[in-house]
Amino acid sequence: MFENVDVQEAIKRSILVEKCARDFYRLGATHMKDERARKTFELLASEEEEHARWFYDIYEGTDIPDFDVFMAVDPNTDLDWLNDKEKALMADMDERHALELAMHKSQVLEKSLRDMADNISDPQVSAVFLKNAVATHQHYELIESEYAHLMGMVHETDIDTYVRE
Repeated sequence: MFENVDVQEAIKRSILVEKCARDFYRLGATHMKDERARKTFELLASEEEEHARWFYDIYEGTDIPDFDVFMAVDPNTDLDWLNDKEKALMADMDERHALELAMHKSQVLEKSLRDMADNISDPQVSAVFLKNAVATHQHYELIESEYAHLMGMVHETDIDTYVRE
């Protein structure tokens, strides 16, 4: 499926993935009644846009001439980032449920990106998808940290306090 993908096509696909993730979080933010959940999704959308910018800055193609114009295009509804059930549920989500959904989406995306990287023989192309997977994993860790903090679990910023006691 991705065997004939060159490095620039892999970068372009990474830009598209990041845009879809950004669109998902932006749409989610508009559906959240809970203010903290909405702000969390707005932050996640902003981070996904930063990821897209990073890939855009190394993209040499000419079919995405302006980053801001590209990012302003309506979300791609053909991609399965937000199914109808999730759209309906978002209206009643609190911050905890929003973070759980975001963690799930991040895990699914990371696995998909790692699978792509593992199944491509060209090391440069594989590295692009792996870089995207690593960024997605870091994003997951951020969401997980916020979730742990929200749930009253030991947060990594509190670890010294608990270790010393």
